[in-house]
Amino acid sequence: MKKWFSLAGTAALAAGGLGFYMSERVMHIRKKDDSHVISREVAAKRLDLKAYESLPKEEVLIPSPFGYKLKSVFVKPFPESKKWMIFCHGVTENKMNSVKYMNLFLKRGFNAVLYDHRRHGESGGSTTSYGYYEKHDLKAVADELLRREGDGIFFGIHGESMGAATLLLYAGELCGRADFYIADCPFSSFRSQLIREFTRETRLPGKWFFPLADFFVRIRDGYSLRRVSPIDVVGRIKQPVLFIHSAKDDYILPGMTKALYEKKKGPKQLFIAENGAHAQSLNLNREQYEQVIDEFLEKMAASRKL
Repeated sequence: MKKWFSLAGTAALAAGGLGFYMSERVMHIRKKDDSHVISREVAAKRLDLKAYESLPKEEVLIPSPFGYKLKSVFVKPFPESKKWMIFCHGVTENKMNSVKYMNLFLKRGFNAVLYDHRRHGESGGSTTSYGYYEKHDLKAVADELLRREGDGIFFGIHGESMGAATLLLYAGELCGRADFYIADCPFSSFRSQLIREFTRETRLPGKWFFPLADFFVRIRDGYSLRRVSPIDVVGRIKQPVLFIHSAKDDYILPGMTKALYEKKKGPKQLFIAENGAHAQSLNLNREQYEQVIDEFLEKMAASRKL
């Protein structure tokens, strides 16, 4: 009997340690250094620091509903324009990774808002939740834009990876107020994504480990990983959505975006880029990416004058 209790206790301790470790990796995923993101983008000629610094802009600290500040930059080269875009970067990145996307829309007469997600860049917050808390932060950013510029503006939201999942959760769960959305390489279900990652890393069925990670995240960060599921809410989005993914993405599989596209009702468009791994659709398919953006915006113009 003592041996049985000893084995049970050892197993419980091992499970607890494993669950804590996995929740730690989820909540405090290792981020890229801010300077690395900038130097990488500059080296790839996706970021011209002189051009960026010359843009008329205002740095704003937006209060998050969770008590920290969100570092944002309102870029306004077209003071008479009513067209705006908000950009949501991916996990481990920061707002400077969004500059390449911003430049596409500056060329098309849009003003822009860049911001750092919680626990990234210059924003506050102690954990990453892959859209669960971030969707409320996005709402705070969108509300601040509307407060400053008025309800008469025409604005969209572009997101990459986690940023794309965040905007879908904002649009579907919180009845987002944007006029359109562009979701570049989102996951459809964080549960499915995490199970796949656990399986790839351990070579064991990831579904064995997910309940442990979920249990500890619920205890430590107050939400269930199962709730981070754009596929469950995308059908509620009434506004047009452009879905983008690279066919060769082996991190978040393109099938996730295809599933989201199929479940979305109403106006929608799908672009599967031929080249590039995860979050590389623009970098390696620029001409086609811009063409798809123009086609999508032309459809918007058919319903509302831009």
